[in-house]
Amino acid sequence: MAKGHRSQIKKQRNLDNREKRPHASAKYVGIPATKAKIVLDQIKGKDVATAAALLQYSPRYAAEIIAKVLKSAVANAENNLGMDISKLYVEEVSANQGPTMKRIRPRAQGRAYRILKRSSHISIILNER
Repeated sequence: MAKGHRSQIKKQRNLDNREKRPHASAKYVGIPATKAKIVLDQIKGKDVATAAALLQYSPRYAAEIIAKVLKSAVANAENNLGMDISKLYVEEVSANQGPTMKRIRPRAQGRAYRILKRSSHISIILNER
């Protein structure tokens, strides 16, 4: 079996296993997953235009980050998969816990309290109606 043939089979297998739905993700975002999930739950199941409007007027910091991820997913749908933007809706959302930075806060009488700065991985998957 020729080496080139094996790589073609591998390439075809990767294309077959690839996600068919448009998606985007932001990794190592400096916001706890619990705070991101509050905003993500608001846009799940909504069409893209409504979700973008909700994120634009949400007072939460996570909304800015999630708006960027949503915009990226829409661009992926339009440019890579040739989908119609008006038919897209937010099908799946997730905010998984990322690595936690541990910091020390000095306290009285020589004690030290630990501060946990949590991060998360945010992903959005769209689909057509």
